[in-house]
Amino acid sequence: MEWTSILAIYFLIWVLSAFVLLPFGVKTADEAGVAKVPGQADSAPANFRPGPLIIRATIIAALLTTIYALNYEYGWITVENIDVLPTPEQFKRSQ
Repeated sequence: MEWTSILAIYFLIWVLSAFVLLPFGVKTADEAGVAKVPGQADSAPANFRPGPLIIRATIIAALLTTIYALNYEYGWITVENIDVLPTPEQFKRSQ
């Protein structure tokens, strides 16, 4: 696998991880007991801290990308392992 492919996969997994992690650990102004700014949405976070989110997303993306690249290299799980539909020959025999 080319290093550019690994980098692209890492970036995609990083973005997905960041979006999945966004709602965790966030408190609204009501939950935190902080006064709201006029016009603020009720669901807006009281204190958004992107630093921990970036660190967590980076670690998770690095782990998942490593697992993906190793699986690509060694073929632990392939399409044949996941394919649950019968082949046309198996389908004809079952009728």
